[in-house]
Order: sequence, then structure tokens, then C-alpha cells
Amino acid sequence: MIRHLVLFKLNEGVSHDDPRVSAGVAAFTALGGRVPEVESWEFARNLSDRSNAYDYAINAAVADRDALRRYADHPDHQAGVALWREFATWVIADYEF
Repeated sequence: MIRHLVLFKLNEGVSHDDPRVSAGVAAFTALGGRVPEVESWEFARNLSDRSNAYDYAINAAVADRDALRRYADHPDHQAGVALWREFATWVIADYEF
């Protein structure tokens, strides 16, 4: 199994109530149920208010590297990424467990 972790940081001047953020949140909230390769899916807003905290996180699992590639290439994933690219940056970690 591969754990796929993503931490999103809203760009300077972008707030959680920005309509673009709302659209991005909706896209990634639904994504886990739309991509067959995803075996577990969590997407949520971070509760921490520390200065070095990121704003949102994905914690997902897929079976293997091929499944991770299919997830990354899935049209719904690509559409969500395009939305988030407009207002946030992110870091990713993928590891076997």
C-alpha cells in the first residue's frame, strides 16, 4: 500500500471563504469516491492556527505505484488540481506502508 499525503497552503491574501477555495474544497471532498484506485480518502481543513500550519490536508491510500499513477492521471483529480493551482501551493509525500 502507498500512503499519499498532501498539505495545502492558501496563497497570500486568499481566505477560506473565497469562492475558488469553496470550489476546490468541494472538488477534493468528492474526489475519493470518484477514483476507483483510492482505497481510503480523507480531506479536511486543518484545525491548527499555528503560523507554520498548512490549511488543508489529504490523507489517502492506494494499492501500489500503478494505482497512484492512475489516481494522479484521473480526470477528476486533474480538474481539482487545476482549481487549487489558482489559489494555493502544496507539498506531497508518498510512501509505502
